[in-house]
Amino acid sequence: MSEMTLDAPEDEGAVTVNDNPVESAIARLKERFPDAVSDDPRDGYEGVIVDADKLIEVSEALRDDLGFEYLSSVTGVDLIDDGKLEVVYHVYNIEEGGSAVVMKAQTDRDNASLPSLVSVWPGADFQEREVWDMYGVHFEGHPDLRRILLWDGFKGHPLRKDWQEPFFEEEHKPFGSRWPGGSVARIEDSNPFGKNVQYPEGWLPTGDEYDVEIDMYPHEPAHREDESTRMVTDKVTVNMGPQHPSTHGVFRMVVELDGETVVSLKPVMGYLHRNHEKIGERNTFIQNIPYTDRLDYLSSMGNNLGYVLTIEKLLGSEVTERAEWIRILMAELTRIANHLWALGFLINDLGALQTPMLYFYLERELILDFFEAASGARLLCNYMRFGGVAYDLPDKVRETDTMTFLHDLIYENIPNVLDQGENLFVGNEIVRTRSIGVGVLTREDAIAYSAAGPVLRASGVQYDVRRAEPYSYYDKLDFDIPVRYNGDVYDRLLIRMDEMRQSLRILEQVLPHLKETEGMPVIGGKPQYAIRMPKAGEAYGRVENPKGELGYYVTAKRRDANPQRYHVRAPSFINLTALGKMCEGHKVADVVVILGSIDIVLGEVDR
Repeated sequence: MSEMTLDAPEDEGAVTVNDNPVESAIARLKERFPDAVSDDPRDGYEGVIVDADKLIEVSEALRDDLGFEYLSSVTGVDLIDDGKLEVVYHVYNIEEGGSAVVMKAQTDRDNASLPSLVSVWPGADFQEREVWDMYGVHFEGHPDLRRILLWDGFKGHPLRKDWQEPFFEEEHKPFGSRWPGGSVARIEDSNPFGKNVQYPEGWLPTGDEYDVEIDMYPHEPAHREDESTRMVTDKVTVNMGPQHPSTHGVFRMVVELDGETVVSLKPVMGYLHRNHEKIGERNTFIQNIPYTDRLDYLSSMGNNLGYVLTIEKLLGSEVTERAEWIRILMAELTRIANHLWALGFLINDLGALQTPMLYFYLERELILDFFEAASGARLLCNYMRFGGVAYDLPDKVRETDTMTFLHDLIYENIPNVLDQGENLFVGNEIVRTRSIGVGVLTREDAIAYSAAGPVLRASGVQYDVRRAEPYSYYDKLDFDIPVRYNGDVYDRLLIRMDEMRQSLRILEQVLPHLKETEGMPVIGGKPQYAIRMPKAGEAYGRVENPKGELGYYVTAKRRDANPQRYHVRAPSFINLTALGKMCEGHKVADVVVILGSIDIVLGEVDR
């Protein structure tokens, strides 16, 4: 821990006191590091630019002396016009809540190198690897700097502005070839199969190319002698996945074992990667809304909400009252639908086969019926719009008046199934034996590893974006932030039950507002599709999605119709950072359960 103090010497005068924790922290950093910390001078941008040589020292001061101990997001940006790459850090104060201290560090584009912050915030681990993978920023001192979403032999860094894929057509949509008029053409048609790939220079498919991924494996066998039997055994490295029923998708874990005991574990992802963010920078702003559905595809309404909130910050949009209440309705029903499924699969991972999911199935289907009636889709809803929502609520759901349907769902159907779940699972002897004390993540580690959502709150951290930095009308609602304190699989199960109860409490307050605002507009002004940014700038919007903080960092140039930078802070991805630590010392069967208790969706992990 750093021993430095940010109090100015008496003869230089004290730092000005500021009630805003972010402004106060920035003022103190600038006072302590006058030559290394400066305001971002760009119009529409916030935060500070930190000299790369002082980045670790400034970060330690921010964490240890100013209480900003929670690194939420690490974002790479290509400033191609300036010949630089930039890394943006959003850091929060867990105790105070509020917005982030936004730090930026820049490096030369042709020789990109910055110090790693993993030693300060271990949660930077996977995020720095992603920036290395996509932009080629070398993080000095990173403990395991390898590609994370692409295979190790991939050529180039695809989020750089000058990287083009083999079937590149144009920089931004809408592409000229897509306009109607009888001349529609697709670039893929002019690329014969087998010619639309790029290989690294000198690479030939001989079979040896797969040796590039051996760095994560032990290079020599590790011998162990049992003290009681004097038997000498070897540690064994095995792969779980990617085609494995308990990895919740195409996900692999490289597990080093001493017998059945986990010595170390490294997650391997990227099998589903489709460069969502590159697509997002080619799309127009409104074209990205349905793409967000494909992230955590069990939470598409929440994904939509986080994105539109971000763009509304850039646009300065006003949202109608009725639309705000509908947004909260959709977000909380999404939380319940997600948690029902998460718990069903978790009990399945514990060995109860498919039966637990069936106990929650009907009520989750009712929520999806409502989503379908409102948006036209059950899973990928594409419902939110800048300034409101796409459609008002339907008159009927399943031939039942919509308000009656919602009343029965919120007051009867969901409470009954939660009671049933608690009776069946919470006190179950097998569930308790397999989950209590398993996969423990302490409060300190949960914060350090940037865990979010139920994973964070089950470790004793009462932090929720809806309270810490309220959005929509959450500051008008009465609800509690559940917290559990053991940080194990059992508490991660219980916290989701608690959160569904609180979501019902919120929904009970929303229903009267839906009745009062009936007939009011659901979008502000005339819907716009060809949006151009009125001014340049950046925005970071975040919501408390079912799996944790979902954040979008978007930058835009004035009058542009497409994002300049579009980045997703994906909770499923970042929550996996602590998986190895949570599994150490447990058995192989426990690994399945611990992973299930994190609740990941690979569409969000890989993007």
